[in-house]
Amino acid sequence: MDLSILDLAPVSEGSDAATSIRNSVRLAQAAETQGYRRYWLAEHHNMPGIASAATAVLIGHIADHTRTIRVGAGGIMLPNHAPLAVAEAFGTLATVHGPRMDLGLGRAPGGDGAVMQALRRGMGRNDDFPNDVVELLSYLGPERPGAAVAAHPGQDTNVPVWILGSSLYGASLAAALGLPYAFASHFAPGDLDQAVQLYRDRFQPGPWGDAPRFMLAVNVFAADTDEAAMKLRTSQQQSFYRLRTGAPGKLPPPVDDLSQVVPAQYHPTLDAALRVTAAGSPQTVKRQLDDFAARYRPDEMILTGMIHDPDARLRSFAIAAEVMR
Repeated sequence: MDLSILDLAPVSEGSDAATSIRNSVRLAQAAETQGYRRYWLAEHHNMPGIASAATAVLIGHIADHTRTIRVGAGGIMLPNHAPLAVAEAFGTLATVHGPRMDLGLGRAPGGDGAVMQALRRGMGRNDDFPNDVVELLSYLGPERPGAAVAAHPGQDTNVPVWILGSSLYGASLAAALGLPYAFASHFAPGDLDQAVQLYRDRFQPGPWGDAPRFMLAVNVFAADTDEAAMKLRTSQQQSFYRLRTGAPGKLPPPVDDLSQVVPAQYHPTLDAALRVTAAGSPQTVKRQLDDFAARYRPDEMILTGMIHDPDARLRSFAIAAEVMR
């Protein structure tokens, strides 16, 4: 089973976006030496605590500073973009960096209505998602003689495309198109069991894959002790609470007692949304990751973790790689 990393390029309180991007470069370089297969970045907009809004640009920067690890998007929110523009961007990345680019596609907007207006895209664009995916695949695939429009660069780069999702919709589409599928279980695990089964049962082999390939997203907070890891985790819990209550901001520092900063009535909601999490000492994290692997049988796990201290984040992913090796 492959291990990969999903990086949201967190901007911690007391820091800035430039520092966040430097920290992402450090993490990607460490991941390359530790045996991680992929390093993905995600598109989010209008969030001061996330520095990966210009996702393709940051992917190119990470690829410039690594040599062998696959680099890609987890993902690009396709309703925000014209398929041709995405094909040209990732075709250019593949032309520059060779066949180690990945393109994960999401149907969510990556922001609210104000963001959609600022991007000059309509909220209804996600209704065109299946057709947009097929169009994008055609731009990245083999040359089409007589086609009115082609992606240059892009055509014949065959950049691998993944469908990202947190519902049965994405699972159904990935299965119908014969594409690999990554489930956003790190923050929306409600439909996980049903979606995985549906994807595997309905998968149709085709030019983009002859068998289902499923990726499970897991939050990881690893430290020397269970107590230290659980404290690291409180930064993400605070951030998620603030986002859900309409007050997103930079990633807050960890606290000893979550109840002092997040009202107790919100804890069950946080626990449910973030239940696909491994947090603890190396032994604890290994046991929890093994349990997820046994239950869902993923072909790949992509690990993520919003940790305030960049050195602690490096250490957390290093521990995860070591115990799963």
